[in-house]
Amino acid sequence: MLAIVSPRQLLGADPSTQEATKTLKVLFIGNSYTARHHLADVVKAMIQEGRPGLQVEAKTVIYGGRRLADHWRLGSQNFIPFGDNQDDIKATIKALEVQLKKDSGDKYAKYAVERQRKLLTEYESTRTRWDVVVLQSYRDDLEGDESLYARYAPKFAGLAHAQGAKVVLYETTPTTQNAKPLTEQPDAKSVLEKAEAIAALADKIDAEVAPMSLVALKCQRQRPDLTLRFVNDAHLNQTMAYLTACTLYAAILDADPRGLSVDSITDIRYWQNKDRTKDRDNLPIKKVFSEQDRADLQRIAWEGYQAMKQMRGQ
Repeated sequence: MLAIVSPRQLLGADPSTQEATKTLKVLFIGNSYTARHHLADVVKAMIQEGRPGLQVEAKTVIYGGRRLADHWRLGSQNFIPFGDNQDDIKATIKALEVQLKKDSGDKYAKYAVERQRKLLTEYESTRTRWDVVVLQSYRDDLEGDESLYARYAPKFAGLAHAQGAKVVLYETTPTTQNAKPLTEQPDAKSVLEKAEAIAALADKIDAEVAPMSLVALKCQRQRPDLTLRFVNDAHLNQTMAYLTACTLYAAILDADPRGLSVDSITDIRYWQNKDRTKDRDNLPIKKVFSEQDRADLQRIAWEGYQAMKQMRGQ
């Protein structure tokens, strides 16, 4: 029989406890900043390497371009509870059906209804007691306490904490990612102000943070030769995806990613939607990092994660 321990014991556990527990269940809620580059799978691979004997079950709930407020409307919160929430799922389906009658072109509501119906049909076989719930931001975290992210992250976090799950705030930074190498120092003021707001939110709801604005800033200062987004696509590129995976690894396990052997990132969007071997900038869709770049990115991710902890007085 497997030993039963809490998620927080698991995440900070010694190898013997991890061996007894076997599985870490992680739910990612987000948009293309989670879907691109198979990010959840990269994090899974890193965790399984960093914690030998620990298996990871990762699930993503993705709606392109949507934010946590949209996810709440679409019922993504219904994937979190382990207790009986079938009435909540039914209520969500009914509300979405009403919305579709008003706006039949709401593609997100249409997809969400199908998803919620499937969740209800397969309820007993698919409901999961999550160990970690990752909540992604996207341009909804720029107004401090008044931001939509600050309003909706606590709602999701409350459901996660109710079943003993750890919450990770995955803060994206689309407004500061550079498409070309930098020739001068980046402006840190807005980044630090935003990071302080995220730190305050994390303290309020007892969450860990993958602070990608801080990590990106450190990368831009230390490796200005590296780019963090595509030229022909506003999304994070393979380098930023690798930084993100390392930072999520750090936030989920509270562990240093330095020394991990994972050395490549492969995107899911390709050149002109025709050549699957090339990314949106007509470069190889799979980027293999040199030993030096891999070491630098792992170190920078860890430093950014530590900077957030210091900001929070941890």
